[in-house]
Amino acid sequence: MRRHPTGGAHQERPRSDRVRRPSRWLLYGGRPLGRWVIRRRYDVRLHHGDRVLRRGGVILAANHVGVSDGPMLAIFSPRPAHALTKVEMFKGVMGWFLMRCGQIPVDRYSSDPAAVKISLRALREGQVVAIFPEGARGDGELDLFHRGAGYLALVTGAPIVPVSIFGSREPGGHSSSVPAKGAVIDLVYGRPFMVEPEPWPRTRARVAEVSRELRERMLDDLADAKALLGRDLPGPLPAGEHEPDPGGGVTEKSK
Repeated sequence: MRRHPTGGAHQERPRSDRVRRPSRWLLYGGRPLGRWVIRRRYDVRLHHGDRVLRRGGVILAANHVGVSDGPMLAIFSPRPAHALTKVEMFKGVMGWFLMRCGQIPVDRYSSDPAAVKISLRALREGQVVAIFPEGARGDGELDLFHRGAGYLALVTGAPIVPVSIFGSREPGGHSSSVPAKGAVIDLVYGRPFMVEPEPWPRTRARVAEVSRELRERMLDDLADAKALLGRDLPGPLPAGEHEPDPGGGVTEKSK
């Protein structure tokens, strides 16, 4: 049996040779149809998409304002992206569909080594993984910020490309609402954030340090994106719609 050229990396800690490879057939094959369907309703615009490397593992780290953010990254990014998606979404027909679209279920409220290892498998095999450091939908201003993107970069050395998403939720819109037909949705790709891989063990303090540096970069890129587009984010969710934060982040609001 032919070994994957990155098979050795799969055996480094944490090992990723014993977990399933996220599905690719619908993620790759369904993108043209997905774009056609979505563009019949929305005007989706990409900015600086050339900042996503054409080959090798890449981590997309995006702000999170609307329910469609994950699909937008998966379908419209210059390369197909396996998005980490809350496990609550993987139920019934929707769960079946998300799995075949290559999305990665993650339990946000407890340690989830399976989600980490599946993400590492994808990155080590040269795929793109999308993650939302805020952990849940909100105002998208990065007041909450978790460590997942920084950790994946420290393990693999994959560059992190920040993404600022605008328009996927309207001002005052509910957590699961979608914008009106004809809305403009902008995806602005930032400059790659490079991290040298570090061997096991990677300390919690080091992961936090990298995560804080990434947040500062993403805040700068978010400000640049606002100036480029001349638009702002939708503001906070309506009262009572904020999901509880699991903690473990690097900002005062996410500890």
